[in-house]
Amino acid sequence: MKNRTPWKSNSLIEEKSFSFSLKIIGLYRKLKDQKEYDIGRQILRSGTSIGANVSEALAAQSKKDFISKMAIASKESRETHYWLRLLKESHLAPIDLNPMLSDCEEIIRIQTAIVKTSIENLKTEN
Repeated sequence: MKNRTPWKSNSLIEEKSFSFSLKIIGLYRKLKDQKEYDIGRQILRSGTSIGANVSEALAAQSKKDFISKMAIASKESRETHYWLRLLKESHLAPIDLNPMLSDCEEIIRIQTAIVKTSIENLKTEN
């Protein structure tokens, strides 16, 4: 059996979404320090819920449940991307958001592929 730490996942999307959540928390702290509370709270909520929904999907009770939960995680990723773009384009805070936007776009691509593949696999099983 592969030796791994208990908090590490074997799932790429779970690891990427967890790492992204940590970055989101760091961004939230910066925004809070700059008194930018409203968008900061929105980004914190949607950005950290990505990983929570991915974790729920990985513990799904059925394939349909997995697809549903992963689709919700994807929606949260898209919402987070929206808030990051809005924050960047509004110039409310002097923070380079390009790396976070790229991370979010990568997560969206992975989630989209997972959901599409899962739907196709479910169709072929029925």
